[in-house]
Amino acid sequence: MKLSRKSLILFAFMLLLSLVLVACASEPTDDGGSNDDDADSEETTDNGDEAASEEESSGEGGDLVVANLSDAVSLDPAGSNDVPSSDVQANIYESLTKQDENMEVQPSLAESWELVEDTVWEFKLQEGVTFHDGSEFNAEVVKANIERILDPEVASPRAFLYEAVTNIEVVDDYTVRFETEYPFSPLPAHLAHSGGAMVSLDVIEEDYAAMEEGEDPGSVVNENPVGTGYFVFDEWEPGEYIRLVKNEDYWDGSAKLDSVTFKVVSEDLTRVAELETGDSHISNPLSPNDIPQIENGENTHVHTQGSVSLSYIGFNMAKEPFDNKQVRQAISMAIDKNQIIEGIYDGIGTPAIGPIPPDVFGFDDSVSGLEYDPEQAQELLAEAGYEDGFSTTLWTNDNRERIDAATNVQQQLSEIGIEVEVEVVEWGAYLEQTAEGEHDMFVLGWSTATGDADYAMHPLFHSANVGQPGNRTFTENEELDAILDEARREEDPEARQALYSEAQEMLVDIAPMLYIHHQDYLMGVRDEVKNFSVLPTQILQLKDVYIEE
Repeated sequence: MKLSRKSLILFAFMLLLSLVLVACASEPTDDGGSNDDDADSEETTDNGDEAASEEESSGEGGDLVVANLSDAVSLDPAGSNDVPSSDVQANIYESLTKQDENMEVQPSLAESWELVEDTVWEFKLQEGVTFHDGSEFNAEVVKANIERILDPEVASPRAFLYEAVTNIEVVDDYTVRFETEYPFSPLPAHLAHSGGAMVSLDVIEEDYAAMEEGEDPGSVVNENPVGTGYFVFDEWEPGEYIRLVKNEDYWDGSAKLDSVTFKVVSEDLTRVAELETGDSHISNPLSPNDIPQIENGENTHVHTQGSVSLSYIGFNMAKEPFDNKQVRQAISMAIDKNQIIEGIYDGIGTPAIGPIPPDVFGFDDSVSGLEYDPEQAQELLAEAGYEDGFSTTLWTNDNRERIDAATNVQQQLSEIGIEVEVEVVEWGAYLEQTAEGEHDMFVLGWSTATGDADYAMHPLFHSANVGQPGNRTFTENEELDAILDEARREEDPEARQALYSEAQEMLVDIAPMLYIHHQDYLMGVRDEVKNFSVLPTQILQLKDVYIEE
């Protein structure tokens, strides 16, 4: 399904207008949940060469092709909460704040902010910023966007990010205040998430009008994504590619690339082949098995980035037999996750003891998870009434490592009498169906995009977030809910840490998932691609990228 004729005509008009009114640009920062800035030009690439000399950094141009495993699910910031969607959105839209390579919050569409009362945050906005459709960015736009995310009629899976917000006050054109139900210190970090991306007010109003005519929420935004970012949406051929072009009138300087195409290439070996021939410039992701081939290539190298991610195997606690804690504990103890980390990921990444990555506030290395113990696992199964095992399914999307991990788990569980059928599901359907609870077990990941334990815990385990927001294990525990609610209300860091430590200890007993590892992001990159970097949230940084001829 391509863009509607109306959208294509509108975009063609915008392009024609931009050719007539081409203006000089400066240089911004990236966004969409996190971003690198000037630090990009000081980094060293993984093959040991300087990323860019001062002379090279003046390079311009090129049509970058990124070969992605999966297509975006939605180009509406309120429409989905997956990385492939966020990666594209981060180039079209911007949020009030952004995060740098150290996960520290930096200005973006907001130039500054302060806590003026215990429950009131005030943000001063950038002036002179316009959307791709020419409309103005101001405080009214901010109010409309955040209220839309929170609107039950829109039913955004990202509403949990801002559920503490009780009122948004427009102080003047470029000042906005957020009142929260309780002191909420992570708000500036939450506003850096791509769920807080600013969409043109005209498009939002069009979308609401379409909803009144019976259309789904986000139908207009998804077809006509209009932000303030340094790339402008051009075309989306679902299942094939999404193309963006340079925003010549970007408020803080245009990107160096002429265009970026996010091309869907689901097969790992095909992505590698395209990288070697130059049909694609970046392979996202790169399998650990393919590292030697890329490192030994004449014009390719491997880009490695540590992450704030978690890979895990989850249990649907709303279904038998996974509604039995002993069954969940037994499976967790029957799986030697080192087989997965070493055998499938070649030891790349950090073994996980819980859901919070080591570099995220709230992590507690004193928490000990369920140890590998197949004999104890069989005893627990027998106590649960499954001495002879049972049959079940394990879902995964079409990611080679996840498929291999699922196959490994299938083999390991067969040793304690559990017969597992592995099912591979297309990415969009996978997210939808696991949100609806149609699965038994599943392989998935989570990125703590805000750098705070609230995001690592609340969406994954709070009963208010069952389904699409992130709680696909259908964990519903009143005591855990109360701890997570108290932790997000608590201002004292030591008290917050104690609460998150308590929650992590509880999760060992509840056992909603097997925590595998905090992976390193691997990507294959052609040598002519300059200034490329990736955030710990897995969001590609493309603003300063160019292709050296």
